Amino acid sequence: MVLLIGNYSLDRQHSMQRFGMMMLAGLTSAGIKAELIAPEPILGQFRDGRGFVSKWLAYIDKYFLFPIRLRAKRKECPGVVHICDHSNAVYTNQLKGLPTVVTCHDLIAVRDALGEQTDCPMSFTGKLLQRWILRGLWRASVIACVSNATRDDVLRIVGPSSDQRRIEVVPLGFNYPYRRLEPSEAEGRLSTIPELKGGVEFAVNVSSNFPRKNRPGLLRMFARCKNRWNGRLALVGEPLNSEMKSLASDLGIADRIVEIENAESETLEALYNRAVAMLYPSTFEGFGWPIIEAQACGCPVICTSSGPMPEAAGEAGLFHNAEDEQGFADDLLRLTDPVMRSAWSEKSLRNAARFSAGKMVGHYIDIYRRLGAHV
Repeated sequence: MVLLIGNYSLDRQHSMQRFGMMMLAGLTSAGIKAELIAPEPILGQFRDGRGFVSKWLAYIDKYFLFPIRLRAKRKECPGVVHICDHSNAVYTNQLKGLPTVVTCHDLIAVRDALGEQTDCPMSFTGKLLQRWILRGLWRASVIACVSNATRDDVLRIVGPSSDQRRIEVVPLGFNYPYRRLEPSEAEGRLSTIPELKGGVEFAVNVSSNFPRKNRPGLLRMFARCKNRWNGRLALVGEPLNSEMKSLASDLGIADRIVEIENAESETLEALYNRAVAMLYPSTFEGFGWPIIEAQACGCPVICTSSGPMPEAAGEAGLFHNAEDEQGFADDLLRLTDPVMRSAWSEKSLRNAARFSAGKMVGHYIDIYRRLGAHV
């Protein structure tokens, strides 16, 4: 049996929740008995998820109540425990003696807690938590990194492999079967978004307002195109905050921005299919899931040249330093040419074929078996 440990739902870490469900579905399809458990919002449900009191109620749910449940689960002696997100590595203390795999998606917050600049500001208690997570990673039997860039951070910060701990790279697969659609189907799925109807051209970005996502830079990049291209910018994810809305207004592009919150996978797939390109100027990532999602739909990706982005985008990526906002804009304008876009679209499809959920889950099954699990 494989016991998967997922994320606390009130933390709204949707990508991590999707990863846990991917693992459960993949293992089940492979005929392996698996169970996914996560901290339950018991005390946290009585607050709105914000503020000092809410944070501490959530901490009680995650770090006091859930370990009690986990210790009870331990008595069932699963073949291996897989912590699906490194931010839950603190639970390795309750799993001593059991083979434990931790998927490390990035060490961005840990690095910031240690004094490195990663555009991930946090409170004093947040820094203490990241150091606790770091100690939990050290206790893992295997740390599975989603990219070589993340592995390099783990080797540098956690330390090299030892008899008790091994470090491997397991690239992410797709959490949805993204593919190229017929134009009419993509257009039909976007019919509920009036700003994108009628063949309107647009670029797409999938991100949030976290500083490392570099949305101010994104807005400035798009603004550099406004007098040469009458396209729009589709922002998928968290709505712009007031400061960014003000910036968009100052740049004269507020009427060109289309905000799409909580897009379903089918809508996101259609956006990737219809977009001229995806702009992804994030400064720090662990992998960059939207990069391969877009490419699987034939959408060219213009992204930063640092961290794991070149690793994910491969030869199909158009790369620039985050500060090279004119370079991002120039590439977007070039991709408005249908011939140019078609060439980069084919490259994107070829690169995306390197990744799959099946490959990812199969790699994890090999890891479980090497740890002695009979799966």
